[in-house]
Amino acid sequence: MKFIMENKFHNKTGIVILAAGSSSRLGRPKQLLQYNQSTLLKNTISEALKVPDSFLIVITGSNSKIIEKELLSFDVTICFNEDWETGMASSIVKGLNELLHLNPNCEQCIFAVCDQPFVTSFIFENLINEYHKTGKGITASAYSETVGTPVLFHKKYFKELQDLKGQEGAKKLIKKYFEDTASIPFEKGSIDIDTEEDYNKLIF
Repeated sequence: MKFIMENKFHNKTGIVILAAGSSSRLGRPKQLLQYNQSTLLKNTISEALKVPDSFLIVITGSNSKIIEKELLSFDVTICFNEDWETGMASSIVKGLNELLHLNPNCEQCIFAVCDQPFVTSFIFENLINEYHKTGKGITASAYSETVGTPVLFHKKYFKELQDLKGQEGAKKLIKKYFEDTASIPFEKGSIDIDTEEDYNKLIF
């Protein structure tokens, strides 16, 4: 049975969607904001599910029960992060640990957030293609004179990702290993939803 389980995920890219935050600046769960005849989180999941040869993990935390109820129709692994209040790092660690449980031999993983409304399967696929083309250990999305999520990491960085603490995120490793970082353009990647004003700009 173990062989069958591992074989199911063999040679596939893990995609971890971080959706555990409390949306404190917004005052309501951003994961469930209506967008594109769906919600922000469902939109991100739908795009990720279009990526060939990948498997998807969604990390929940705050408001987990109502959020997970919304995801019952999706073929994804849902993983609750009981330490979500400690910061972003705990969700990265939780997602990576679940990924390695499902596929101990996974070669690469993409981390994405749930509040970039313009993310598409094309962005995810470009990250994977650029990773294979350049051989770089990190491939990030470029926007607004910076690089960030979604971001792909080769397995050689998994241990350092697992050592992240508190509010530390993927950018810590991108900055540390910038010479080993490639990037792909994501023109609207800077648009994310943190406040009611951000959301109103998106829908009106």
